[in-house]
Order: sequence, then structure tokens, then C-alpha cells
Amino acid sequence: MKFLSILFLLPLCWASDFHGSFEGTYDSGFVKLNDNKDFAFDMRYATTNNFLKEKVYPCASCLVRSEVADALIKANKIFLQKGYRIKFYDCYRPLDVQKKMWVIKPDSRYVANPKGGSIHNRGAAVDMTLVDKNGKEVDMGTEFDHFGEEAHHGYGKLAVNILENRKYLKSIMEQCGFVAQPTEWWHYNYGDRSRYKISNEALCK
Repeated sequence: MKFLSILFLLPLCWASDFHGSFEGTYDSGFVKLNDNKDFAFDMRYATTNNFLKEKVYPCASCLVRSEVADALIKANKIFLQKGYRIKFYDCYRPLDVQKKMWVIKPDSRYVANPKGGSIHNRGAAVDMTLVDKNGKEVDMGTEFDHFGEEAHHGYGKLAVNILENRKYLKSIMEQCGFVAQPTEWWHYNYGDRSRYKISNEALCK
């Protein structure tokens, strides 16, 4: 598969003058990304197609903090210029859902302990990949929520095109203020987690 060359990273994220529009912002500062048609969605925890094998979300809403939404829109503009777009697997996760996931899988290797919360509970983390203009996912080497070493950013025993795809995704996201999770190529956190409180805001409205 043709890979996404890191030689074409510009323009820089902060230089973007693109402004997305949304139908509404939640009172607590959450934005529903589903209202932006430039994104794609496959909200896995609203289905049974996830490592828990259970549907734990009542709907497929993708919410993030408004500042995070702005950064994602800017990153997506760069991807769109190359014929790709962001596809989300997971966004904000209410604390009650985190507790439910912990009951199903009480293992901190896979699920954050709700006592400390997850960055997903703060609305400042997303699980994502890229898709092309036909909606086909870019090859990142593993499925979403693959918990083996093959999903690590530092794992080098993959085809060159896969390594380049991951590097391209990571480079653009970092330009736009995100930090990669070392063990999960799909997971990106935004900014300082202490800026955002753990929330139990309803996912569906």
C-alpha cells in the first residue's frame, strides 16, 4: 500500500485559519464532533466490536472539550489536504462507563482504574486512525485495541509503509498539541490533563 510520506507535513497546524462549525456545545465545555461532516466515526464502545465484547455506550456520540475539538479540526484540515481524514473510535467517556468497564475488565493494563480516572473521562483524549477518500482505513499494522507490542510506537518489526503511516499520523497530531500514547498507536491526549476535570456528563443528549 502506498504510504503517507512525512516529507509533506506542512502547513503547520498552528498556522491553520480553518474554523469548524458545530450545532451545539455542551454546557460543561464539550463539543459533539459528530456534527462536523469532515470526520468519520466508528465508535466501538457503542457496539460489541471491542475488546470487552460488550456495548458499554448508550449511543455513538463523540464528545471532546471545545479546545480539543479546535485542535482536531486543524489537524484534520492537514489530513484532508492529502486526501485523508480522521476516523474516531473513542472520545469522551463518562466516569460511570469507566466504572462499568473496570467491572468487566479489572486490569490496569487494559482499562484505567476509575479511582484515578482516564484522560478519556476528562474529554481530552481520542482513539483514532486515518481513512482515505473512499473510507478505507490506512494500514497501521494492527487493529484498534490490539494490546500486543505490535501496537507500540517503538515497535520496528513492521513493513516500512506501516511505520511511515504511523509516523505521519503522530507528526501531524503532535504539531497540533497532542501527545501519543507509547503503547497504543491510535491513542492521543491533548495538553495537560490537570486542566480538565473528570466528568460524568451524559454522553447522549
